[in-house]
Amino acid sequence: MATLTTEQQATARQWIAEGMKISDFQSRLETDFACKLTYMEARFLIDDLKVIPKDPEPPAPPAAPAVPAASAPAVGAVEPDAVVPPDGNLGGGDVQVTVDAVTRPNAMVSGRVRFSDGQGAAWLIDTQGRPGLVADEKGYRPSQPDLMAFQVSLERELAKLGY
Repeated sequence: MATLTTEQQATARQWIAEGMKISDFQSRLETDFACKLTYMEARFLIDDLKVIPKDPEPPAPPAAPAVPAASAPAVGAVEPDAVVPPDGNLGGGDVQVTVDAVTRPNAMVSGRVRFSDGQGAAWLIDTQGRPGLVADEKGYRPSQPDLMAFQVSLERELAKLGY
């Protein structure tokens, strides 16, 4: 152990017990006791003093923003259950999804979809996980509600098959 008197050892123990960092402890030993030690020697001294350094206190998490107590949801607010209704009907009408028994080449899974307006398309998820949709009629684009209903229906069909 470094040549510290019993009184200096007690003071050094107190510094560490109060949570002083080792680098600060090292500097304080030099300024207060004229005892210049390397970082490793300071570590060994702490061990010799039989004191366990405290871990620094983690910073307090930022306070959550105050949520105004309102009896009705704010204008334009979306309730979690309103995103996908329990029946899966997103206003896209009747969208029917099927999964192919034999998967298309270069696809992990593929199938067909019939949108609410009667138009059909082939769909696939390629080997890299990218989705694709090829309409039967060139230039056809399904409506946004139909696409949302397709996504929900596709998830359900794939979940049934364990995908």
